[in-house]
Amino acid sequence: MSPADADLSPDRANGHPTNGLDETVHQRYRLGILTITAEAESADFGYLRDALGLTPGNLSRHLTVLEEAGLIKVDKGYEGKRPRTWVSITSDGRAALAAELAALTELLRRHRTPPP
Repeated sequence: MSPADADLSPDRANGHPTNGLDETVHQRYRLGILTITAEAESADFGYLRDALGLTPGNLSRHLTVLEEAGLIKVDKGYEGKRPRTWVSITSDGRAALAAELAALTELLRRHRTPPP
């Protein structure tokens, strides 16, 4: 289908999968934080920093954004005498991640299908 043949009416455009992408979740590092924490019970700050290649300050900022959105929970404590920070995904975070993955999956599906 050529762009000229596409139905770009407002109703059709509102249903495009990219409308399901959440800017809070979609950002590369925040998506990484959510996927890592979804795979584990919790993730240590240092592990997230190293896995995502972020500075401590940048990681802290992304964690703040996700925590303020209610998508993760940050717990601070000690392991021996060392201060530690653990991050876990919330049920809202799991729902947001699932919605993001569904939108991305639909985009992939649309672009894997050969044009007629």
